[in-house]
Amino acid sequence: MLVKEILESATKPVFSFEFFPPKQTSDWDKLFHTISELIPFNPSYVSVTYGAGGSTRSRTHDLVTKIQRETGLTVVSHLTCICSSKEEIRHILEDYSKQGIKNVLALRGDLPPGSFSYEEATKDFRRAIDLVRFIVENFPEIGIGVAGFPEGHPQTPNRLQEIEYLKAKVDQGADYIVTQLFFDNRDFYDFVGRCSLAGINVPIIPGIMPVTTKKGLIRMSELALGARIPAPLLKKVLDAPNDEDVAKIGIAWATEQVRNLIDNHIKGIHFYTLNNAEATRRIFQNIADREKAG
Repeated sequence: MLVKEILESATKPVFSFEFFPPKQTSDWDKLFHTISELIPFNPSYVSVTYGAGGSTRSRTHDLVTKIQRETGLTVVSHLTCICSSKEEIRHILEDYSKQGIKNVLALRGDLPPGSFSYEEATKDFRRAIDLVRFIVENFPEIGIGVAGFPEGHPQTPNRLQEIEYLKAKVDQGADYIVTQLFFDNRDFYDFVGRCSLAGINVPIIPGIMPVTTKKGLIRMSELALGARIPAPLLKKVLDAPNDEDVAKIGIAWATEQVRNLIDNHIKGIHFYTLNNAEATRRIFQNIADREKAG
């Protein structure tokens, strides 16, 4: 089923989970155990990431097809422009079509190690819009999602121009937008408002990832697309005596984000799981406990 169709037919917020291909073969069983723990929460679809420069391309393909074959879940495979030629993308999408995989997330992607510019790392697709155009023209049966940045894309400081680029991808044929992670829902609602003003009318799915360790918080801040950490959350994490308490804080914070998004009738919520079920499972449990109580 196309993600577009899932979102169009939904009468309440749908949930989706993101995974990444394990580097070690021994970790595949652990990942599928994680997936089995999250299936009871009835995800409408799951997505699988690419490594920088398509470095996990074969593992991404293997994981996408394995999930499709063994779980019956709707799967969204990430595709990136970096280091990808038209023939390589055509081959991937032809194989996905044969496997019954009908959804992709079209991204420019991260630079691989040793590359210092997107110009040298790209082949036939300079930007995500070029990838969207290629898919629409050659594989019209495949649904396409694209990325959005509630806090602004760091490589496009002009936020008006940023939204113009996003609208161009939607006008070219993208079906929906899934956002990078954020910790302040006001940033998401502002982003949605900016999109509306620009005439973007496809579903916009917020991306949620709870803080679970101090090291993880630092890592989020260091990433090129790192999220802004609100001062109240930062203070709580820095004051926490250990990572067990950090996880409680991060999960509680993310729970309130999710509750607020549900209360505001968001079409869906996408959870960045980092291949670990525990934080996401506890968020769902918190939401269920409130519903029982009230």
